[in-house]
Amino acid sequence: MPHQAPCVVPNPHGPSIPVGGGHPLLVIAGPCTLESYEMGLEVGRALKTACDEAGLAYVFKASFDKANRSSASSPRGPGLEQGLGWLAKIGDELCCPVTTDIHLPEQADSVAGVASIIQIPAFLCRQSDLLTAAAQAAAPKGAVVNVKKGQFLSPREMLGPIKKLHEAGCDNAMLTERGTFFGYHRLVNDFIGIGDMMELDRSAFCDRGPAPVCFDATHSTQLPGSGEQTGGRPERSGMLAAAAVVAGVHALFIESHPEPARAWSDGATQVTPATAAAVITQAAKLRAAMG
Repeated sequence: MPHQAPCVVPNPHGPSIPVGGGHPLLVIAGPCTLESYEMGLEVGRALKTACDEAGLAYVFKASFDKANRSSASSPRGPGLEQGLGWLAKIGDELCCPVTTDIHLPEQADSVAGVASIIQIPAFLCRQSDLLTAAAQAAAPKGAVVNVKKGQFLSPREMLGPIKKLHEAGCDNAMLTERGTFFGYHRLVNDFIGIGDMMELDRSAFCDRGPAPVCFDATHSTQLPGSGEQTGGRPERSGMLAAAAVVAGVHALFIESHPEPARAWSDGATQVTPATAAAVITQAAKLRAAMG
């Protein structure tokens, strides 16, 4: 398949979206947690409008369950059944694909019935059972598995999860950079490493080119372990996104909330829809200037 895009996002509402070198920038964005259908739709509508005006494809993102909260008493979301129902309705209302993350192998089949991209959380990126379940659920539907790079892994080590997906029957994959943790309460983005990740050679086991790389502009601003709650520098998300676009990444990931300080999760790193729209507009201009 020499002419096949490295990654193709199925779109139940229109043409499929190719992702990779030579294809337009993709935007994956939405609230961290799906706190309500109405809030998700509000944020998604603003971000979809920004992407439409910028000429970029859009995928709505939100989590139905935040299973990795710092505190066991923190709100986690609506749960699998109600959350997937809301995601499906939002996708239909906005006429766009949707994505969400899974934490357990048994969630994969249900999520694949709604989501065009199944997201693997960074801390779980090496979990063989989770990767296998995601691949086996995604492959029959042509869905994408998006693996977030663990904060503890080198870019080259992400070839491991890609190979596990292949062995389970899915080569329609994407990798997401979200920073590396060096132990001093801050994530660091290694742009040399991002370049290396964009060139990961999977030709030994796959007939597609390197898996496309998405850049997570908001989680990359986290300050882990900086207090009882994770801190952040969300005002730097636009700068990081711009640097990533110039570096040649294939997609951007942005979490947005109408009132970040009141968000159920990642309030210290989410940005308002207006700020996210400005980041999207700038990214489109930069990509256009690059030719």
